[in-house]
Amino acid sequence: MNTEDNFFTKKKQQFGISLNDVQKQAVLHTDGPLLLLASPGSGKTTTTIMRIGYLIEEKGIQPSRIKAVTFSRASASDMKERFNRFFPDHDSSSVDFSTIHSLAFEVVREYLYKRRVTYQLIEGNIDTVQKKMILRDLFKRYVAESITEDQLEELTTYISYIKNRMIPRAKWSKVKCDVPEVQRIFEEYERIKNADPNKLLLDFDDMLTLANDAFENDERLLIKFQNRYDYMLTDESQDTSLVQHAIVEKLVQHHMNLYVVADDDQSIYSWRGADPGYLMKFKQVYPNAIILKMEQNYRSSKDIVNVANQFIKRNKERYDKNMFTENPHNKPIVMKAFDDYRYQSKYIVEKIVVKDSLRDVAVLFRNNSSSIMLINEFDRAGIPFYMKDSDNRFFSHWIVKDILNFMRMTFNDRRLDIFEQIRTKCNIYISREQMFELRKMSNNQSIFDNLLNRKDLKDYQVEQILEYKQTFFQMKGNAPLLAIKKIRNQLGYDETLKKLSKRFGFKIDYLLGILETLEEIADTLDSMEEFASRLKHLEAVMNASKFNKNKDAITLSTFHSSKGLEFNTVYMIDLIEGVIPGNDEIKQNREEDFKLMEEAVRLFYVGMTRAEQELELLSYKKQYGKDVRRSQFVTNVKNIISPPVLVQKAEAKGKEKRVKPIIPYNPNAIKSLEELHGAGTIKHRVFGHGQIIEMNEETIKIQFQKEQKQLSLSTCLEMGLLEVVGE
Repeated sequence: MNTEDNFFTKKKQQFGISLNDVQKQAVLHTDGPLLLLASPGSGKTTTTIMRIGYLIEEKGIQPSRIKAVTFSRASASDMKERFNRFFPDHDSSSVDFSTIHSLAFEVVREYLYKRRVTYQLIEGNIDTVQKKMILRDLFKRYVAESITEDQLEELTTYISYIKNRMIPRAKWSKVKCDVPEVQRIFEEYERIKNADPNKLLLDFDDMLTLANDAFENDERLLIKFQNRYDYMLTDESQDTSLVQHAIVEKLVQHHMNLYVVADDDQSIYSWRGADPGYLMKFKQVYPNAIILKMEQNYRSSKDIVNVANQFIKRNKERYDKNMFTENPHNKPIVMKAFDDYRYQSKYIVEKIVVKDSLRDVAVLFRNNSSSIMLINEFDRAGIPFYMKDSDNRFFSHWIVKDILNFMRMTFNDRRLDIFEQIRTKCNIYISREQMFELRKMSNNQSIFDNLLNRKDLKDYQVEQILEYKQTFFQMKGNAPLLAIKKIRNQLGYDETLKKLSKRFGFKIDYLLGILETLEEIADTLDSMEEFASRLKHLEAVMNASKFNKNKDAITLSTFHSSKGLEFNTVYMIDLIEGVIPGNDEIKQNREEDFKLMEEAVRLFYVGMTRAEQELELLSYKKQYGKDVRRSQFVTNVKNIISPPVLVQKAEAKGKEKRVKPIIPYNPNAIKSLEELHGAGTIKHRVFGHGQIIEMNEETIKIQFQKEQKQLSLSTCLEMGLLEVVGE
């Protein structure tokens, strides 16, 4: 038995670790660059740990000469724990496990120390000047409004994207961002941080860009770090940004002993600057690289693996891989479309209450806002849950505060402090001068009566104020659901939101969604006081859910945060067009820019491959009273599981026969009614070119060259059978 076989045999006997042939190749190929493409559930962490152990035990490499870069601190801790378990005779602290940010910080600290430049972190430390505080102040200065949490997140994402992709200042304006005055804010933000050349203010992204600059400008420093390690390993490299790749490239220039674990099919962080295209060009960067594919999935049933493998193939910018499993079949993937979105969370509760183990169940969604309805239903049913990366912005959102303030006005219309908070959201016009005079009055009378006593009011103002006064009076004592409906309709709050959305670039559907969620929470409650208490209770329950980690509780997670996790049963929810894929992804795909759509496909794929045995894909037909369409991704899955049946004529006999064709993905296919309206000549996948004669909600009549056909509109859209070919 040779040394290599002895190593693997020993680990199998000690810990039951058995590697397949590709995993063994990855462990044994120690010299030179290696790209290991690891499909979901293929055992990449075990393979990586075994490789580190092989370097130490069989090749005699000093542990301190090995650098392992992980995507997060949690991943670094997990790798250390597994290393200790597999190789108890070696101290994991001697192997340098860390995040790329930790490595960059070490470089920056030494680089600035040599130049006698001090620095202050403005991110991640509550005792320092905060990054968000600076950005809030700048937004207020340039926009004359307070920035919302959603805008702040978009702004910080914009800044991070530019730095991680190393975009030069001249091209900043080409990066899409809906935040007003975003470029002026960013430029001033950078100026503030660099105003004092002897004391820099640094955020986390600055760590990366400055570390890369340090290696470019200080050759001695670069050589010092290059000489520190003989072997470098990077994990989750599909989520590594371009500046992070640049740092790694510089570190391995001498020895080129680079081991990269990645899956281009799971690259879902382009908004952070990650780019799967880098992996596709890996051989250009490292011409002598070996590329291995770990395609065997040990996690999921055949039902899930086979469908997920076919689904991801709709993407073009990817390595040709075929994920497979030797696990048995279990249950087919379930697809449900409810009549209304409100039935979705109730259905999940019904399914979960009969589960023996909640820790084996996860509900996944694209947006954190989807979790609120679930939390409300779970709390009512007494179902414990763990909210991964809990986000309580819903409960602190300005719309929630507005609704509560409107309700408070029904109890006491003398509260000027409350009225001032909602004045600009009211569908009445009151000038600054009138408000100034109102503040000077202290007669403890109704705000509306004080306004009506003014002599300078226009007739339309008097009419508006009287209407508001009467509506607030009528709302007093109403059930909260009825009160919210009156706020939205009679007080014109919905119309106000639409105007604000046009002015500031808010997403109106998202804002209206918050109101619909509030209505769902208000349903069954008797009083507005009870409603306010319910909101506080749900916020407390969500915040406390972090203590349910590792307990028998269901996991709630976004698709992004679920990566790396696995569960016996997974429910993927809110699978409708406009959510996944999102409207921007659909629009850009229509314009033949496929990058965003391909990332949405990868995100859906990540969600699917979290499931071990049971996977359910949930959608609905109506949301907030409007018709919606299920995600085209669900349609893809449906067609993979059960290819559509078409009726064709057998050439020889002239008889009809039923066949199940595989429908290839057509990126130019019409996916929405809007695209059909006003279309000229269209092309049908089977019948060729034709002109639309008539169309209603269910059917479309088309005149083809030889005959006229009336087809199912939903089938044509869901299967991607039509495309526009010109006038």
